[in-house]
Amino acid sequence: MDNEEENIGNIKQQLANLFDASIRETFPNEPVTEPLVVASSTRHGDYQCNNAMGIFPKIRGKYVEYQNVASVGQAILRNLPESEMIESSSIGGPGFVNVVLSNNWIAENIKKMLVDGIETWAPRLHVRKAVVDFSSPNIAKEMHVGHLRSTVIGDCIARMLEFSNVEVLRRNHVGDWGTQFGMLIENLFDKIPSVEDFNETAIGDLQAFYKESKQRFDEDLAFKARAQQAVVRLQGGEPKYRQVWMQICDISRKEFDKVYNRLGVELEEKGESFYNPYIPRVIEALTNQGLVEENKGARVIWIEGFSTPLIVVKKDGGYNYASTDLAALWYRLNEEQADWIIYVTDVGQQEHFDKVFSAAKRASWLSADNSAYPKASHVGFGLVLGEDGKRFRTRSSEVVRLVDLLDEAKSRMLKESKVTQTNRATYGGMLWTDEELEQISELVGYAAIKYADLKSNRLTNYTFSFQQMLNTKIVLFCLLQFTSRVTLLYVHARICTMIDKSEQNIQELKKTGSIVLDHAKERALGLHLLRFSEAVEESCSNLMPHTLCDYLFNLSEYFRNFYDNCKQRIEERTLTMNRRSRRRQIEEADNNEFQFVISLG
Repeated sequence: MDNEEENIGNIKQQLANLFDASIRETFPNEPVTEPLVVASSTRHGDYQCNNAMGIFPKIRGKYVEYQNVASVGQAILRNLPESEMIESSSIGGPGFVNVVLSNNWIAENIKKMLVDGIETWAPRLHVRKAVVDFSSPNIAKEMHVGHLRSTVIGDCIARMLEFSNVEVLRRNHVGDWGTQFGMLIENLFDKIPSVEDFNETAIGDLQAFYKESKQRFDEDLAFKARAQQAVVRLQGGEPKYRQVWMQICDISRKEFDKVYNRLGVELEEKGESFYNPYIPRVIEALTNQGLVEENKGARVIWIEGFSTPLIVVKKDGGYNYASTDLAALWYRLNEEQADWIIYVTDVGQQEHFDKVFSAAKRASWLSADNSAYPKASHVGFGLVLGEDGKRFRTRSSEVVRLVDLLDEAKSRMLKESKVTQTNRATYGGMLWTDEELEQISELVGYAAIKYADLKSNRLTNYTFSFQQMLNTKIVLFCLLQFTSRVTLLYVHARICTMIDKSEQNIQELKKTGSIVLDHAKERALGLHLLRFSEAVEESCSNLMPHTLCDYLFNLSEYFRNFYDNCKQRIEERTLTMNRRSRRRQIEEADNNEFQFVISLG
């Protein structure tokens, strides 16, 4: 949007600016070509510019000096502006321009990151405000394992955008308006005729009550008719129906909040009922634009490329998911003034959202080709499968409740913790209190669930396995069992230990210390640290959290290689710093004593 401030942390962008200047100078009479700069994993360079292969076919025969791709690459290399960030550059393969970054520049920028804070390296996205629509369980139903992916992926996307200085509206589009409430309310009236007697205790287990109501709805035609009439009364605003409906919603919200609190997820509820008042005006506006047509008694919008239309008003005059989603999209664009609206649901809803977005584009609500804002994106994800390859369910074929899943993760980690505690006692290690064991089990159990979901491409089906999950890269017990497996929490714990052993004031050391990258493993770690901004930007732009997970796991590997190869040097430097620190403390104490004696004289 209007934020064009340069991202100081994005190496790729800084190099792109240099190559842009070179290409413009090399081919001043040719159309502007966007620099193609990528991180390189070859021994020839840290980054690579790949424009030569694209430029040569466009200029073939126009310039005698450019007879092949390599000659184009060499010209781009010659005109590359001097920069303190570049140590050397060379031509590789068919015209690739390889760049090696300066060790001093890498070291100086790592220090800037330390002193100025990691937030200064947040990517500068061209979006001001975004809505992230995720989780979205149905009222009167318990959250199940299928809600895990939407909740975890949506929260991760929201966090990445927030880190990137985007104002994020976290929306929980709960299913709180529909035919299911008719059967729930009518069943409740049969049990408790007086509205004043309705409370959480009277309703009891809401999930069991839902199943009972659904069974009556399916088997009792008279009850079904009364339930359908109850929906009409509820949506017509009849007080006693509204009162019961609100109580049912409140009971569900309390249960949802327990799960969100355990996962550390924040959401603001704006459910289907919130957008219901906006539907008529939105349908009317679309009708006035000539987009809504009559079809077999319903009102529809035809979408190019689809054999069936988007139904916006049913035959009976009622509204549906498409009506609500169009009203919600209109509200988010016009009332909340969002630039990017992101929906996190399973891939099965892809066609529905494709139709809704296409209708919005026909109405000129959204950018026609998603190249500009405002725009809408569907973040689809695969199914949660059991180890048998089928949809993840209990032995009784019930969908697994999310709260049970969290309980199981914590229980298993607590069991592992106690085994580890016994091993630590054998080796004379520090022992934890029962309260600390509980906290560790929650922290690691829930983190394992999140990471197991986020580490893979979200579009793939996700096979749920406690055994695999609690033995993945993230598990803290790799450290506690004295193994060398690379883990994210292991690396964090190792770094904290190194800081403690240094006995240094880290905040002061950031300002006064210097960084010297005189070992290959130190340089590799430093370079990867500076690629953080690029990883976050790529994850945000593509809405793919696993990209950031890959970066973080690779970071732990770079650290492990650095530590394994430089352990002796680290210990020697730590010892030297400690000696200097103690010497300085003694000198300050002697000086203070001398000044005290002088003052007495």
